[in-house]
Amino acid sequence: MRLILALTIAVTSAPVLAQETERYSIEQTPTSIVRMDKRTGEMSICTEQSGQLVCKLAADDRQAYESDIDRLTRRIDGLEQRLGALEGNKPPAATSELPSEETFEQSLNYMERFFRRFMGIVKEMERDDAAPPQTPGNPQRT
Repeated sequence: MRLILALTIAVTSAPVLAQETERYSIEQTPTSIVRMDKRTGEMSICTEQSGQLVCKLAADDRQAYESDIDRLTRRIDGLEQRLGALEGNKPPAATSELPSEETFEQSLNYMERFFRRFMGIVKEMERDDAAPPQTPGNPQRT
């Protein structure tokens, strides 16, 4: 009975082992061994260190790029959540609201006062420029 069970396991596992050996492609370089997974496309670079074969995944540009995108997406989502919490999830204030009539009139009064004072200063400066200069020996008589 054990012999039949052992043979059954051996026969059924043979195709699995064959598939695993066909899954990887191995190439030797002058300094290392490159192993490529034909199913996923991942590459490993293997070198001998202290009598042992040590394999490290090669940096795949696409995988690193997608990893950065995922990291930045998570960061943006976190920042949006924080911003929403700080704003109390309020919609942005409407920018097209006009001021009330009272506020508008008050603003116009401020502007009018400003321009009247400004024009008064300009006229005063013009009068000062038009007046003849005073000399110490000839005082101006009014």
